[in-house]
Amino acid sequence: MAQEQKRDYYEVLGVAKGASEDDIKKAYRVLAKKYHPDMNPGDASAAEKFKEASEAYAVLSDPEKRRQYDQFGHAAFDGAGGFGGGGFDFTGADFGDIFGDIFGDFFGGARRSGAARNAPSKGANIRTSVRITFLEAVFGVDKELELTLKDPCPKCKGTGAKPGTTPETCSKCGGKGQVVFTQQSFFGTVRNVQTCPECGGSGKTVKEKCPDCRGTGYIASRKKIQVSIPAGIDNGQSVRIREKGEPGTNGGPRGDLLVEVIIAEHPIFQRDGYNIYSAVPMSFAVATLGGTVLIDTVDGKVAYDVKAGTATDTRVRLRGKGVPSLRDKNVRGDHYVTLIVQVPEKLPKEAKDLLRQFDELTGNTLRTGHEPDGQDGPDRTGPEGGAKGGSKKKKKGFFG
Repeated sequence: MAQEQKRDYYEVLGVAKGASEDDIKKAYRVLAKKYHPDMNPGDASAAEKFKEASEAYAVLSDPEKRRQYDQFGHAAFDGAGGFGGGGFDFTGADFGDIFGDIFGDFFGGARRSGAARNAPSKGANIRTSVRITFLEAVFGVDKELELTLKDPCPKCKGTGAKPGTTPETCSKCGGKGQVVFTQQSFFGTVRNVQTCPECGGSGKTVKEKCPDCRGTGYIASRKKIQVSIPAGIDNGQSVRIREKGEPGTNGGPRGDLLVEVIIAEHPIFQRDGYNIYSAVPMSFAVATLGGTVLIDTVDGKVAYDVKAGTATDTRVRLRGKGVPSLRDKNVRGDHYVTLIVQVPEKLPKEAKDLLRQFDELTGNTLRTGHEPDGQDGPDRTGPEGGAKGGSKKKKKGFFG
């Protein structure tokens, strides 16, 4: 059986023949991250694509091998051993830099090159939440939170070492903060770099720990933090308080405190963006003759003049009665009000009589479907006095 034709290495990586070394490296990094077997367990197709991309990168990232490939194509490596009956030998190919970046992304690590390994690093952010009312969200409010925060230990000044002693250079990584290891895989030997497990990347270890902080360098305590919730904030948005998070490392700044705002529902108002919506009942008399209704808004009650003949579900707009903009609290949305005719459930006899008189003067709708006065309807018996059609059959109503 003929060997399956290999794809062009440049096509595999998706780069042009004149691509730079950086372009080739970037292209392979994207493919390796996408198809790596550890991220696609049991996916044979992904494993094959990863192997194909790795083979292409091993050739094109080496200037001499790339020169040979450009001149002779895949034939330059026939018989070299490795993949299938011909293929390419990956022995000596260095994937450590690539996979150090990839696995750092996968697991939240951060690779640092030589000069930056022990550079100051910002501390982690802390997240919490606060509950406020609808009106507090509209107009803004100050809240006090109580949190457990870490501060540098005053006894050891954050070093974690017992007073009178100093941290020592990590013997495992030699103070670099990283360790290099090699790993055999189906495409050859891979060099990888990871944070030193002994010192956690700091390059220092503590032999005699501070008794107060137990070597951590930090003391945790409950603290009260003031947070200003801006007017116009929406449910689920967060307020950032700078440098109130976890302490940094190697002299880096603290992280931030992110406070998520949870807004309670209002019994009357609903919000959509910067607009507010509500419904207001009006009597039949006001809807018919016109009149004034009082509308609840976030600014208090507003008197609104209803025009005569206003139908139920009519929507009116109160300009500038909505939620303030986060960028400018003087710019506000609108309040949309739906007017709903309220039908009384119980009426005194006098009111019912007046309503019947009103109906007689405006269309006599109460008698719609009834026979005219003085008539009992058509004769429903046949000539012989029996039921017309010879049978008594109840006529089906609207609901059957």
